[in-house]
Amino acid sequence: MTSPGGIRQDKTGARALPDDLDRDLTAVGLDQDATAFRRLFANLAPRLKFFLIKGGMIESAAEDVMQETMMKVWRKAEMYDSSKASASTWIYSIARNVKIDRLRKEHRPEPDPEDPCFVAEDPETGEQAVSRKQDRERIQKAMALLPPEQMTIIKMSFFEERSHGEIAEMLEIPLGTVKSRIRLAFGKIRAELEDL
Repeated sequence: MTSPGGIRQDKTGARALPDDLDRDLTAVGLDQDATAFRRLFANLAPRLKFFLIKGGMIESAAEDVMQETMMKVWRKAEMYDSSKASASTWIYSIARNVKIDRLRKEHRPEPDPEDPCFVAEDPETGEQAVSRKQDRERIQKAMALLPPEQMTIIKMSFFEERSHGEIAEMLEIPLGTVKSRIRLAFGKIRAELEDL
């Protein structure tokens, strides 16, 4: 039997039966059936809101969570499997998760503006820029003196950010060889920088 508002009711005038909810949710999942979704919404939205308020949410927050839940039901209905849960259980689980996500967001601490990661560094002075450029040139000169096999490994490790294991595999050399070439390269670079 259908009420004047289009909501299915049993012979006693009660809301839709669980089988009706399952059929409607399946129809939404398979065919994006808007009529079935309207019936789901009419049957479950008020109960969801009451459930959320009873769980301690204020009415406006419960309304928001209920709306977001029903939007997720519309978007994810194709994931519903009636062999695992009833439609109402599945939808209430979504509501519970939406509520938890909302509470987590609300209780996330505000960032501390004094935290060092938020404090901007002082602008670089001309002297610092010149010094940085000179350091870069010295390092480039020292690296240019490396043998090709060491230079290749340094580039792969530090510029391409590859692990020592990846380098060994790509170059088909033992892992110990990769590590020793990196050590030798650092020794040569350090010696050259001291001389410069």
